[in-house]
Amino acid sequence: MASTYTPPVQLLIDELGRLPGVGPKSAQRIAFHLLKIPADDVNRLAEAIIDAKKRVRFCERCFNVADSTLCPICNDDARDSSLVCVVEESRDIVALEKTGEFRGRYHVLLGAMSPLEGIGPEDLKIRELVARIEPEGIEEVILCTNPNTEGEVTAMYLARLLKPIGLKVTRIASGLPVGGDLEYADELTLGRALEGRRSVED
Repeated sequence: MASTYTPPVQLLIDELGRLPGVGPKSAQRIAFHLLKIPADDVNRLAEAIIDAKKRVRFCERCFNVADSTLCPICNDDARDSSLVCVVEESRDIVALEKTGEFRGRYHVLLGAMSPLEGIGPEDLKIRELVARIEPEGIEEVILCTNPNTEGEVTAMYLARLLKPIGLKVTRIASGLPVGGDLEYADELTLGRALEGRRSVED
């Protein structure tokens, strides 16, 4: 069916619709909002996107988002370098930091294993995690992948990989709903989950 919108409007709706969590109706709503607001507001948004894309990179140590070689957490000498929390994405770090419960460091996998989507261990930052263990004196790894199928598969793979090395490997405790995402959990739930972490059994 032919579009009822002019090509520039349809293109804007199509591009917005490619963003995660933005369906056709939301894309249409955002597009018309952008068309209604002053040009200065639209320019500020466009500049913020371009600036972030240009300046933000991944931390060379943990793969968190950063605007220099290392992220602020890796640059903080007060953090416990023997304790590393493994998460799927940088946004999960933000959620965990809000709890105030964790004073170690992080490692971002940049995804989770998903055989259906063809994402295997080699597509994640697992090799880089293993390479950190000896130089940084890591003693415990907390697996904080999401409590869904992909997150559980990833956690079990990491546990089987890391435990023979002699590390203490723990999994984030219950308190998080199965099938949920860390970024949507409240601070209290996440705090309890961190406190009650358990050893991972094969």
